[in-house]
Amino acid sequence: MTENADVIFIGNKPPMSYVLAIITALSSGASKEITLKARGQAITTAVDVAEIARNRFVKDLKVTKIAIGTAEMPPREGETKSRMVSTMEITLKK
Repeated sequence: MTENADVIFIGNKPPMSYVLAIITALSSGASKEITLKARGQAITTAVDVAEIARNRFVKDLKVTKIAIGTAEMPPREGETKSRMVSTMEITLKK
C-alpha cells in the first residue's frame, strides 16, 4: 500500500456514508487512490460500498487491489483466549 493513499475504515454506519466519504476524497483532488479497510462482519459493507461507488457514482473508479488476512484480537471481558478476525483491504483508483 502506498503511503499517500487515503484510508477509510468501514464500521457500523450505513454504506452511503462511506460512499460519500469516497466521493468527497476523490473530488478534493488530493488523492486518486482510496483504501477501504474492514474486519469481521464489516467486510460485507466494504464490498457493498466499493460496488455502489464504482457502479453508480464514479464510473471510472477501478479496483486495483484486494488484500485479505486475519488479525488476532485480544480477549473480550470474561474470556481467556484471544480470537482471530478476518480482515480485508480494497484499494480503489480513479
